[in-house]
Amino acid sequence: MVTIREVAKESGVSVTTVSMVLSDAPSAARISERTRKRIWSVADKLGYRPNLFARSLRSNRSRSLGVILFDITDPYCAHILRAIEVHIQPTGYFPVLADLQNDGTQFQRCLDMLLSRRVEGIVAIANPTYLEPKHFAKVAERKIPAVVIGRDLSGGDISSVAVDNEAGTRQALQHLYDLGHSKIAFIKGPKSMADSCLRWRGIESFAREAGLKIDARLVRELRGRNSTSSEGYQLTEELIKGKLDFTALVAFDDLTACAAIRALSECGRVVPRDCSVVGFDDVPSSAFYNPPLTTVHQQLELQGTLGAEIVEELIRAAAENRPSSPRHRKVSPSLVVRESTSRASR
Repeated sequence: MVTIREVAKESGVSVTTVSMVLSDAPSAARISERTRKRIWSVADKLGYRPNLFARSLRSNRSRSLGVILFDITDPYCAHILRAIEVHIQPTGYFPVLADLQNDGTQFQRCLDMLLSRRVEGIVAIANPTYLEPKHFAKVAERKIPAVVIGRDLSGGDISSVAVDNEAGTRQALQHLYDLGHSKIAFIKGPKSMADSCLRWRGIESFAREAGLKIDARLVRELRGRNSTSSEGYQLTEELIKGKLDFTALVAFDDLTACAAIRALSECGRVVPRDCSVVGFDDVPSSAFYNPPLTTVHQQLELQGTLGAEIVEELIRAAAENRPSSPRHRKVSPSLVVRESTSRASR
């Protein structure tokens, strides 16, 4: 590894001068532009790279941000993670990732790993894995700047960013209601997911206000820890075999909705002519499904950006010994109407 002393020797200047230039210190402005350019040219020729570990020990700043994901292969996580990375890149921070692999019991292990690497803050992408506030007790006790994306923790000690799930499913059901649908089937999310209750609450509240009857015989519930295509397909088959008439279906998420469309099609029901289908999430593939899926867009990129902004400000406050309080942001969803929904047939 090339050291700063070697760069100084090759440049013909002192180690202190090289250090000021390569660290872009304010005092480097006193050094001539010609000297600064020579130092950077030599450093590049020799392949010098700063020792971030040594620098973090001296400054007690690691310039790293811990990011806990429930499944790194899930498009939901990928979109939020990309937004976080785009936001923190100009600040000189870099993300250290920990993947729960859809297993909430791994949270403490991942958290301990990130803290042992001296991350300056934590962003946890919690949705849809169910993570209780107690999981963050250790973070709160140690005053680690942290934000949870995907869970509304208003009133707690940890900052949070979440989509308004109730508003999202209200929009989805109102869309079908306005199209003349009254016989509607539902596939609810698993009980273990915090979003499931909120999304169902939005459906019930709109139905109550509109005088729309929810037939319990047309309601199914995902039973796993997360939604899967196979279970979405199976539950849709159960609804079809129940021989109860329904002209529309509201799915817990896009994955379930696309599986439902497949099951309906294989049973001879054309979407949307025979049955309209609405999802939730607006993952990229939903726009290219056959037919393109009507779904609730929950602004994942915005959630990632807001989460990064919050934790960045919390880190800054901690570094400056300023008091700070938890911040909570709720993102408004919007309905994206595509070709999987149409007016109810007479």
